[in-house]
Amino acid sequence: MMYAVWFIFLLYAFACLWLCVQWLRIPQRPSERVTIPTQFKLSVIIPVRNEEKSIGVLLNDLLRQTLAKHSFEVIVVNDVSTDATEGVVNDFKRSHAIDIQLISLEDIVVNSPKKRAITEGLKIAVGQLIVTTDGDCRVGEKWLEIIAQTYLQTKAKFISGPVTFFDERNSFDIFQTVEFASLIGTGACLLEAKHPTMCNGANLAYERAAFDEVGGYAGIDSIASGDDEFLLQKMHHRYPENICFLKNKDAVVRTQTQENWRAFYRQRIRWAGKWAVNRRIATMLVAVFVFIVNALTIAVLVKALGEGMKEVRFNTILMIKYLPEFLFLSLIISFLNKSKFVWYIPFVQLCYPVYVLFFGLAAQQKEYEWKGRKLR
Repeated sequence: MMYAVWFIFLLYAFACLWLCVQWLRIPQRPSERVTIPTQFKLSVIIPVRNEEKSIGVLLNDLLRQTLAKHSFEVIVVNDVSTDATEGVVNDFKRSHAIDIQLISLEDIVVNSPKKRAITEGLKIAVGQLIVTTDGDCRVGEKWLEIIAQTYLQTKAKFISGPVTFFDERNSFDIFQTVEFASLIGTGACLLEAKHPTMCNGANLAYERAAFDEVGGYAGIDSIASGDDEFLLQKMHHRYPENICFLKNKDAVVRTQTQENWRAFYRQRIRWAGKWAVNRRIATMLVAVFVFIVNALTIAVLVKALGEGMKEVRFNTILMIKYLPEFLFLSLIISFLNKSKFVWYIPFVQLCYPVYVLFFGLAAQQKEYEWKGRKLR
């Protein structure tokens, strides 16, 4: 039994070191500046629901983009907001010289509200490249220009961009930032290795023609979440050599942390739900392996504490897990301009096994609440 534990942890350590190497191998994009043709156009689609406090800030960020104004349009899809979101967008349209269109959806019951919102936005989008983000995000002034240049240089059909949090005020916020960095980094490395498992809809770009070619959300529209990851898998299946991660610090999209445990729980259940319905063998194996490693980590940690941390073999096993993991997280955290949080990584590493087990089991529930709606 002990030999099996050693093997699992050594395999995990190797995987973390492989991720480190893979991350360092991902090229900076674009590798050189590309001239953007005057006829090029991209469409930014932003599904929103009750974002009156943040949508104006995001629109201001888009107003300051270095990409020429004639090269992009903004489509805000109001998903039956019950606050002043629609009014904020209309006021911004009247006050600023930027191509903004607002779509207001009818209040009907659908399986996947976000996919519906993006689909409605696509109906009026004229860009050859579609970019999606969320209404509570912040973007840098070079964001769209870098996406456009990367698309023109790589000819990628699908581009996954980096996402992090901003305005961390306490340990709970920092925990979210470090934990989320592990997802972004792992997703980027596996995507570049041609085995994509995850990405984030707050920073995505895909060719409109490619989206239509794979049938859009057909076949995945009955699943509440997954507008990002399931679309990635469809794109990868059709265009395995034309998927890339946008490794550029100026392309990082920042979003808000969850303000309390209840909101955090709902978000993570929604995310974990995608893994629960995912039937790709590779994705399922990764999920099971991570679950086993963290379950064993708890067992080894309890055993080590019971021995007063004097048992060499238990301490060695923990180091085999934690050191490569720390190295990988440090690389991603630094890239995301969060270097000041590097020394919080050990705290997150101690909490993470319990977190994985809890949400791995909780995700088996079929229904959850998100933005005032019951979804499944």
